Amino acid sequence: MKKTSFIVFALALLFICRPLMAQTSFKDLPVEFRKNGYPQLIEECKEVLNAAYMAQYKLGTYYDIPNWEGYPVELWEYFTGEDIKKHVKKRGLVYLLMPTPEKLATWIATTCWEVKHSVDTCYVNCIRDFIKWQSAAQFAVAGVVYEDMYTQGFYEPYVFKDGVTVYVADSTKMPADKHCTDEQLEFYLHLTNDDLKPNTGRYARICSTNRDHYYAAGGTIDVGDNENNRKHKWLEVVRQLYQQAWHSDRNELMIAWAKSSPYMKP
Repeated sequence: MKKTSFIVFALALLFICRPLMAQTSFKDLPVEFRKNGYPQLIEECKEVLNAAYMAQYKLGTYYDIPNWEGYPVELWEYFTGEDIKKHVKKRGLVYLLMPTPEKLATWIATTCWEVKHSVDTCYVNCIRDFIKWQSAAQFAVAGVVYEDMYTQGFYEPYVFKDGVTVYVADSTKMPADKHCTDEQLEFYLHLTNDDLKPNTGRYARICSTNRDHYYAAGGTIDVGDNENNRKHKWLEVVRQLYQQAWHSDRNELMIAWAKSSPYMKP
């Protein structure tokens, strides 16, 4: 065989075999778990998704959101509890791409199996509970996420794009009183990277994966760091990994988090 032909053959073989390496699927899980544990996990994931506080009033499903073409992105209107400073319920608008209970259960189980080679309840419950606490499996494609993170009952707006908190460059587009106008809500739904400050947030939904987790799990794209160089490239990577997960039994973002998380140690 000529040298060039051998190289082409070797590269073709590598391309074919690479997806088979460390690619845990549902059928790789123990039979006993698939028969008994998985149905129970699905029921528990329904409870996680029931905590999705932004999924209140669905306004439509869209398959043409820029960079999310072909995905069933849902537009939701929601209201916070009564804000302790404004004394009203604040209105939010957000595009969400949330998994079904079955998809979420599969991601959790394959993450446990790939990271710990176990589907013991200590690992399954760890990931399930962490996701419920962090995001209730709400992946915000774009829009505003109101949270009373620092003061109970005071709902502050956080703008999201591609599952990550972002910061609007034009200060006039952000409410000084933390109560978004209808015009601002619409603006957040159609953000581009040109509308943003250079840095993004650290954490990616649905389980707060950060850049350090990504690198530690083998990520090679330069997304900056978790400190003062939080590049926009992180948005693209998160988007691509979540889209990849949507069509897979595996969620690389969850796996990266689990590999680095101290919570996954028994």
